[in-house]
Amino acid sequence: MTHALDILIRNALLRDRPGTLAHIGIASGRIAVIDEGTTHEAQTQIDAQGNLVTESFVDPHLHLCKVYTLQMMDEEALKAYHGADMGKAMTAIELAARVKERYDASWIIDNVRKAMAEAAQFGNTHVRAFADVDSKARLEGVKALIQAREEFRGVVDIQVVAFAQDGMVREPGAAALVRQAMELGADVVGGIPWIEYTDADIQQHVKEIFDIAEEYDKDVSMLVDDAGDAGLRSLEAMALETIRRGWHGRSLAHHARAMALYPKPYFQKLAALLKKADMGVVTDPHTGPLHARVRELLEEDVLVCLGQDDISDAYYPYGRSNMLEVAFLVSHLLWMTSAAEMETLYDMITTKAAQAMGIPDFGLKVGAPAHLVVLNQPNVLEALRHHERPAHVISHGKLVAKTR
Repeated sequence: MTHALDILIRNALLRDRPGTLAHIGIASGRIAVIDEGTTHEAQTQIDAQGNLVTESFVDPHLHLCKVYTLQMMDEEALKAYHGADMGKAMTAIELAARVKERYDASWIIDNVRKAMAEAAQFGNTHVRAFADVDSKARLEGVKALIQAREEFRGVVDIQVVAFAQDGMVREPGAAALVRQAMELGADVVGGIPWIEYTDADIQQHVKEIFDIAEEYDKDVSMLVDDAGDAGLRSLEAMALETIRRGWHGRSLAHHARAMALYPKPYFQKLAALLKKADMGVVTDPHTGPLHARVRELLEEDVLVCLGQDDISDAYYPYGRSNMLEVAFLVSHLLWMTSAAEMETLYDMITTKAAQAMGIPDFGLKVGAPAHLVVLNQPNVLEALRHHERPAHVISHGKLVAKTR
């Protein structure tokens, strides 16, 4: 059967069809056909040359308002955050906050454009992007990210998170600012309950974030337990609130680094709560010396994915919107180096990350939206080894320009 297609990718190697070359046809923004035949016509034809074609990459955690601000700072926050036991993580946040006194959407947007253009070139078509909302940042970051969301629509889909970086209880007026951000058009309500001073304040922070999420019918993302303190329990509080509110599948936890220090019985309880809440965890092992217990979470069938977290800011000096690079680094840090583990890592920057972000119908299958990358390598091992720009990126059924 002959199909009239917009794009035809020939000679593609698919992860689930080793040893067999397929042809992928795209029409009206969606994958129209996947087969081994050749009787297709298309306006644009791409020869994959026997290399891997997969879903595009997804970043569920990026502090996009902060990208490329490292040069505006000294290295004190970086040193505090990267201390061996992460005991000074709170200090790092307070030191890093100084840059926000200079926040202005007019210069933030230029940095954001640079990062998102690079994301498009590296095949990263979906990003959950955090914008600090507090007395220093005000709404400047949110304004810049919303502007970028519209500019990059159809190339990189940006979910804007209104992120109460300095707390809800310890920061007077934070709740009002988050609501203002939602009125401006933010997509996700973001919190960081672990930085509050008391357990009661942590509970109040979680409650207020979910109150706003219910009010605006939005998903929740929270940075939890991001320090070397085995007594931190904000992930548990978040999971319990997710269950109470019926926010299953709409609540996403980030970091959870204190998990590395939890006793085994408590970890097992936490894993059970995460599954009951249908709640995923985004981990960024490359940006701090502690990290969530990825292997054990996977063994317990908890949704885990990888995030970039930072690009050249007060917390991390590197980064370039390249999720293959993130997976490459994590492969070393977690010693996930077997063939099966590499495949798992690849899922964690594609399908699992999309699931965590609530992206509907994401996948390399007929009928799904066409978000694809044509790599220069024949398998996941080589893709991770080289972690280079894809030969071609397709977003929303359209070929992304290489030089735009």
